[in-house]
Amino acid sequence: MKILITGHKGFIGQNMMSYLESKHEVAGYDFNPEQLPLVKDYDWVIHLGAISSTTETDVDKVILHNYEFTKWLYNQCNAYKVNMQYASSASVYGDTRHFTESGPSDPKSPYAWSKYLFDRWIGGMNPQIIVQGFRYFNVYGPNENHKGNQASPIHKFTEQAKTGKIKLFENSENYKRDFVCVSDICEVHEKMLDINEKGVYNIGTGNAISFQQVADLIANKYSADIEYIPMPDNLKGQYQEYTCANLDSLSTVVKHKFKSVEEYVNGC
Repeated sequence: MKILITGHKGFIGQNMMSYLESKHEVAGYDFNPEQLPLVKDYDWVIHLGAISSTTETDVDKVILHNYEFTKWLYNQCNAYKVNMQYASSASVYGDTRHFTESGPSDPKSPYAWSKYLFDRWIGGMNPQIIVQGFRYFNVYGPNENHKGNQASPIHKFTEQAKTGKIKLFENSENYKRDFVCVSDICEVHEKMLDINEKGVYNIGTGNAISFQQVADLIANKYSADIEYIPMPDNLKGQYQEYTCANLDSLSTVVKHKFKSVEEYVNGC
């Protein structure tokens, strides 16, 4: 297949490029409003490019990049009969416990709103192509170095552990997330390229693990200490206490065994 990947220099994009390029003809594109992508010669567009910071407060910037450009890209794909996969986010669910694609959403940040708005918009369209949206849960894995404060706890804790001390928010045993390895994200994307199904699908492991448990796993591996610190004010109010993917929809169309955080940390 001939595939265009947007956001190919980002965390997930780098992993997707390296995973697919040995099996398919793959090209990359980074957002540039003065040089928009040509999609007509591709079989699929995998749209990963976005302003992914959940703390970005410039709403116009986020909406332009994540929502308006994604709509434009879909219209191009639909016009040229190019199938499309795009990255959504579990952040659309907000502070909830249901995590089913058809359930209510409660986005808390401009980033989450941008993802919710496109999911909602595309749900009202009648595409002539296959459009698959993926609500990623908490993704971690190789190539996170450039993400700074937006890097996963697995990456942050590992880097801190190498210096001897992990910094962990107080009460982290109460915060549980569905951490999904980026290699699983790439594999599910590839499997779905051969599935003639439209819709929005969760991608997570279906299991939640606390930040405390993650820190303990990594501290044990590196013989590091854990220091407890207060949560910053800018994270309060939008910090999800719990995420756990409901995989009922995904499991009806594709089969996949997801890697656990423990398996990843221990190199299994």
